[in-house]
Amino acid sequence: MGRTSDARERILSAARSLIETHGYSALGVAEICRTAGVPKGSFYYFFDSKESLALAVIDEHWTGQKRTWTVALSGDAQPLLRLRRLFEETAAGLHAAQQSCGTVSGCLFGNLTLELCNQTAAIRTRLQEIFDAQVEMVDSVINEARERQEVEVAETREAARAVVAQLEGQVLFAKLYNSTDRLGPLWQNCLALLGARAPQEAVAGI
Repeated sequence: MGRTSDARERILSAARSLIETHGYSALGVAEICRTAGVPKGSFYYFFDSKESLALAVIDEHWTGQKRTWTVALSGDAQPLLRLRRLFEETAAGLHAAQQSCGTVSGCLFGNLTLELCNQTAAIRTRLQEIFDAQVEMVDSVINEARERQEVEVAETREAARAVVAQLEGQVLFAKLYNSTDRLGPLWQNCLALLGARAPQEAVAGI
């Protein structure tokens, strides 16, 4: 059982790495198995198709990212400071990955959206669900900030969507220019979107 589980994890890890560096469309099962160091038959033992593998990669990545977002956006800090913490965590994660592989890989979900949203309905639907979940998490924080009269927004849901779009767009620029410095304006742009001033506890930074 342990070996079986290990083989599946190796396939998932190899697929995620290859998708981040080469994209999904050009990726073949043989290359995935070669990178994972498993026989080709192992792939079809765990996955019906390359699409089912991609969905598994997406779900595994979201499990980890959702945990990061939950920690960043929860706690006793002021709501806006928690949003700022989310930006910092995102920048730190991208920077760490860049130090490891030499390039900014961007957002797995954003990359797959650009590549596949018009090709496979199952992947498009799953990505929609994930981005909707992100918007809901940010919406909860903005609602709290509005109750504290720290922001001026008419529709918190649309404001949350704008914040997530801002984050996703800046990550895209970071990938394009291979520089996490592109995430620098996130904090000030977020404050402008929400009609807010920086909380006194905030310090200069992202």
